[in-house]
Amino acid sequence: MISIKIGPRQDPNRAIQKLKKILINERLFIELKKRKHYLKPSAKRKLKQEEAEKQRVKSRIEAIRRAEQEEKRW
Repeated sequence: MISIKIGPRQDPNRAIQKLKKILINERLFIELKKRKHYLKPSAKRKLKQEEAEKQRVKSRIEAIRRAEQEEKRW
């Protein structure tokens, strides 16, 4: 369970900001978005494959950039 302790003179808005930051770090908001609507297993697999493809493209582009920078150093 997540809890935030605040002192008697601390701003409650600051405590809400701390709580939100903790929830984001624990990826709770992402989980809530996933559970908001039912997704068929086949649709989940398709989404997972699309995400993997995006990541592969991103990694490939990053590798090319690193290689170009390394080439410029020589």
